[in-house]
Amino acid sequence: MRNLRPFHLAIPVHNLEKARYFYGEILELREGRSDTIWVDFDFFGHQLVIHEDQNSHQNSRVGNIVDGKTVPIPHYGILLGWEEFHSFAEMLLIKNIKFQVEPYIRFEGKVGEQATMFFYDPSGNALEFKAFKDERQIFAK
Repeated sequence: MRNLRPFHLAIPVHNLEKARYFYGEILELREGRSDTIWVDFDFFGHQLVIHEDQNSHQNSRVGNIVDGKTVPIPHYGILLGWEEFHSFAEMLLIKNIKFQVEPYIRFEGKVGEQATMFFYDPSGNALEFKAFKDERQIFAK
């Protein structure tokens, strides 16, 4: 795997304060710079920017079936370490996050075995957090 640089992702949100609360307090991401219509967050070492856009239209929660579960598309997220994933999932369960796909092990015992979970932010942006049991299998077939 290459030495990757942090990515930058900017997403629309309908209500900046609700989204700021969700990303800052619920997901416990550290807030960076901000203005009246945008806020930067440290998304596990990457730059996530929420931009208020009351005219944005989110998808009508469509998805594909993967491992028997409906996976929302589009979605974004991050690959966490195995233990970090489980700690993060536990924190979200305690905070009563409403999951689209509750934390579980996908492809158990197969190549690419991974822990995964999906949920939506207050503006309907779908997020996936996952961790591979063996990170050498991230791109394995």
